[in-house]
Amino acid sequence: MARKTAAFEMPWQYNFPPFFTLQPNLDTRKLQLDAWCALVLNYHRANRLHVLDINEAQTGALFHNSAINRKLSLEVISLILDELRRTGNVEWLDKQKRRCWILWRSVDDWAKVIYRWAVDSGMLNTVCTLYELIHGHDTADEEFYGMDQELMLQALKILERQKKAELITIDGNSGVKFF
Repeated sequence: MARKTAAFEMPWQYNFPPFFTLQPNLDTRKLQLDAWCALVLNYHRANRLHVLDINEAQTGALFHNSAINRKLSLEVISLILDELRRTGNVEWLDKQKRRCWILWRSVDDWAKVIYRWAVDSGMLNTVCTLYELIHGHDTADEEFYGMDQELMLQALKILERQKKAELITIDGNSGVKFF
């Protein structure tokens, strides 16, 4: 699990009870959904979270404000995630739409971030395990620290297609060599 960053400050709307009820006026609803989309992306980025599980979402801090006793319905959570998918910020991990990646960066952008780290930290022509990249001491301050392993693999596959990396397996462990 990704480590948490400093306390995330929820926007003012989060303490406004109507924010948790789908608004009937279409203009207001559009603003509401836009605010929720921004909140989901900012919350996940601040807390270095990459996967959202629908079964857990409704009871988690993001969609449940216990201070005002409000919880977002699954219907509204689905609308938010559909909007985020439309904008390229969500990718479903299963056909039932129960788990998804929250992409505050595109997979292409993640590939660039990871490669920039490899260059800046002198890791070219060096093999790193996926565990070292995702959980290692050398990456603890990086934005990709704690990343979902499948998301990391997708980013590394982009680097492999660009001839900037090669995915390898050593003794059953996945790794990457950067060029």
